[in-house]
Amino acid sequence: MAIDLHINKNFGRDFTLDIGFRMDTGRLGILGASGSGKSMTLRSLAGIEIPDRGAIVLNGRVLFDAATRVNLPPQRRRVGYLFQSYALFPNMTVAGNIAVALAGSGKERRARTGEYLERFGLAGMENRLPHQLSGGQQQRVATARMLAADPEAVLLDEPFSALDSHLRERMELQLLDLLRDRDDVILVTHSRDVAYRFATHILAIDGGRVLAFGPTRELFQNPRRLAVAALTGCKNISRIRKIGSHSFTALDWGVTLNAADPVPDTATHAGIRAHDFQPVPAGEGSGDNVIAVRIVEQNEDVFEWNVIFVPAESTEPERHRLWYKYSKYAADGVPGHLRVPPEAIMFLE
Repeated sequence: MAIDLHINKNFGRDFTLDIGFRMDTGRLGILGASGSGKSMTLRSLAGIEIPDRGAIVLNGRVLFDAATRVNLPPQRRRVGYLFQSYALFPNMTVAGNIAVALAGSGKERRARTGEYLERFGLAGMENRLPHQLSGGQQQRVATARMLAADPEAVLLDEPFSALDSHLRERMELQLLDLLRDRDDVILVTHSRDVAYRFATHILAIDGGRVLAFGPTRELFQNPRRLAVAALTGCKNISRIRKIGSHSFTALDWGVTLNAADPVPDTATHAGIRAHDFQPVPAGEGSGDNVIAVRIVEQNEDVFEWNVIFVPAESTEPERHRLWYKYSKYAADGVPGHLRVPPEAIMFLE
């Protein structure tokens, strides 16, 4: 999927969507907080919302161009849209919901419907109505119907947000597995975990504007901007004062650290992810970036411990707080010292 999207739309109430990016191939995750403009971007691509200015080009086809007054209706854009509600036709059977998206003679449509029923694990359910299906089965029917229309792009708008955690994780795995071999998917989500697992590229947006765009792993490893680091789940962020080419004081942690990369002159903050701290064995509590730990709070999750600690020598324990996460199945608990790997430090603007 090659997509070139640059659009602007004023929605009033101090919100303007001003989004631009270009991608030649891959699966895109649009990541942002509620109200950031994620769904509006998707709806503009699908033709549900009409931008005031700009253009949208999909695989070389102009779907929208305000300058030349091109605006293809949704049914001509060849874009599949999976809504949160799935939007199945309530009075149509499973087979009918899929067949409605297919072209060809009645015999051809029946044969292809049977293929989709098998592929999506719906064989034997073809005569059921939507209200007779589980949430996961409804999602598979909606996905089969969407793909039966042979779209050039598949748009997923928060498809798991309304589900409880157990069902959400199971359905997420099922749907993403069905779509993993496609490179024409755009997934809107506020979940950094879903975006990281599925998307090859991330478009991070906030307030209707692009914060960052790039390959997923690169963006998580080096978010560069303060807002992007927070959006991708970094819990430890501090203002810094540069004191050497590779060293700085973390003002909000009360420690001095050395980094693998040079400290940029433009950097105002540094970030350390909670999983990146390294336990230091007893008796080895010295060396670069080693912090003596005093635990302030410790909470148990299903599979890990969340620890809030302060440097043991901190004179401002209410301010110098850091997060540390580690597996519940680790042999030891929180050690007396933790090390910050120099290569794990992220500089932010």
